[in-house]
Amino acid sequence: MRPRLCPVRFVAAFLLASVLRVAHAQQTIPLYEARKAQTLLRTQTACLGCHELDGDGGRSAPSLSTVGARRSAAYIRAMIEDPQRTLPGAAMPKPVLAVPVRELIIKFLSSGAKGADVPLAMTTATAPRTATTVAPNAPALYAKWCASCHGATGSGDGPDAKYQPIPPAKHSDGNAMSRRPDDSLYDVIATGGLNAARSPRMPAFGATLTPTEIRALVTQIRTLCRCQGPGWSRPGAAP
Repeated sequence: MRPRLCPVRFVAAFLLASVLRVAHAQQTIPLYEARKAQTLLRTQTACLGCHELDGDGGRSAPSLSTVGARRSAAYIRAMIEDPQRTLPGAAMPKPVLAVPVRELIIKFLSSGAKGADVPLAMTTATAPRTATTVAPNAPALYAKWCASCHGATGSGDGPDAKYQPIPPAKHSDGNAMSRRPDDSLYDVIATGGLNAARSPRMPAFGATLTPTEIRALVTQIRTLCRCQGPGWSRPGAAP
């Protein structure tokens, strides 16, 4: 028979295991992995469109330079994996990342994390969003998801615009926007700038907004530019 642990030894073993788990969660990331994560954040993800890292990136969202001092590793993971479940209503779209890239960025940002724990909202499952017959409020959607870079009136002068290596598109520019088909605008909003050979810091909203909401944003862009897409791209155009 296996000898039974006395209560004192059992508690000691439990505490030791807990300490080891915490130490593992707070271990530092190897330098080469940190450098790779920094490069990915700057060139292949949309994170620095709103967040700042070592002086680079937007300022409308919390800094990533000090995130480990403010938040726990569990919170950092939760926000990257599902921001709307973790912090309902946050102006942060769900990052669309390959699993290895996502895991490396989580590891980098949570290295040595010792901040506040995960909020209760994360433990409450959220119902999937479904289509609705109520028309979306297009100006409100634009103000929440687009204006920080593109500006409140689409002039490309949002508070984060000056921190971007590639200037945000000016949605109020009728000459430029009239050359963009609605389908092209929809695809960039849904899949992000990187997939459209545009700025990688333009987020993908397809995992956060419904197709109806994305179409509402396209309509809002047309309102701001006071223009339509190319004639051949409009409904009813001859093939």
